[in-house]
Amino acid sequence: MNKIKTTQLKNAAHYSDQRVNCAELKANNFVGTDNLLQNKLGKIEANYTPNSGFTTSYSMGDILVANIRPYLNKIWYATNNGGSSADVLTLKVNTNYNSKFVYYSLFRNDFFAHVMKGSKGTKMPRGDKNQVLNFLISDFNLPDQQKIAIVLSALDDKIELNNKINTNLEMMAKTLYDYWFVQFDFQDENDKPYKTNGGKMIWSEELKKKIPEGWEVKSLIDITNVSTESINPFNYPDREFKHYSIPTFDQLGTYGIEKGNAIMSNKFTITKTDVLVSKLNPWFNRVIYSTEENDLISSTEFVIWRSQSINMKNYLYMIARDPSFVAYCTNSAAGTSNSHKRVNPTVMMKYKIAYKKSIAEIFGSKLGPAIKMYAKNQVENKTLTDLRDWLLPMLMNGQVTIK
Repeated sequence: MNKIKTTQLKNAAHYSDQRVNCAELKANNFVGTDNLLQNKLGKIEANYTPNSGFTTSYSMGDILVANIRPYLNKIWYATNNGGSSADVLTLKVNTNYNSKFVYYSLFRNDFFAHVMKGSKGTKMPRGDKNQVLNFLISDFNLPDQQKIAIVLSALDDKIELNNKINTNLEMMAKTLYDYWFVQFDFQDENDKPYKTNGGKMIWSEELKKKIPEGWEVKSLIDITNVSTESINPFNYPDREFKHYSIPTFDQLGTYGIEKGNAIMSNKFTITKTDVLVSKLNPWFNRVIYSTEENDLISSTEFVIWRSQSINMKNYLYMIARDPSFVAYCTNSAAGTSNSHKRVNPTVMMKYKIAYKKSIAEIFGSKLGPAIKMYAKNQVENKTLTDLRDWLLPMLMNGQVTIK
């Protein structure tokens, strides 16, 4: 294998010196450090946009990197035109380089480690703009840059498509849940919406609202078990476990794969009928729909709802995503630090709902295919992400070549 030549980033890109009027910016085209996502997950819409003065402008194909706390690994490849804050590095790629290739050259942990080495400050380290440009990237000819960019972009495009599908599936599921269990317009015996079609409603003193006649008020603990079955993975050093942890879920939306000898504490065992609900900082609404696989385990930061059937699991998953349940857990959470509050599992399971088992099971059966696809897409995205992150350094150092 021939050694791949390298060049400094400054030879491939430069900082934007163009300005844009802040009055032209909206939530979808202003980029600050707050709406760039950690762990190289792109960006979301901004909660704040400046409304006066001028700021740095960016264009499609530019590369935006958060320069505050570089260890958070915030980077985005611009897909529109807009403006960025002073704490975001806006890189414009030179014409003799492929912009996606340069983006993937920076889409690596060693780039962010390089920025951290040159950063100043302890509480809020800030990268040195000149030192950032000294980072070494592989110096392929333009056709080879384009080939590498095409391969890696294909993986990211599929990940993005799965995310869009899941967003639509989630919206559909929430809408259906709202119709059936908030508005009580579930299908009656004539396949008509119950409440709209004149279904009888009675006052519930416990819930302080009207509920359908024949329904009961139940606590969660009355309709699902809580499992505390556990395993010590360290006793199985060579076994590969599929580990649901909060950091991995925040990054990938599913499990990570770890060998038993790397897991130092007991974990809950997970089955195909489980819904995992985080007790830590419940306002983040970390809820996991378990997959049907072997060697699934989870952090003890989750409360494991073990249902009697897949249909009930589907129903319970939507309860855990219900804003009313999230608000209940948030208000019940306790702790000395605002960033680390937990809801007691016993308190969580006292949450009360209007309930009728037959309706819950019918709802679960209707929702099943959508939730299964949602969970499948999350696992597929993890596989695609792992493949991309495995290929990236080998493509950049020439270990893998594209004909």
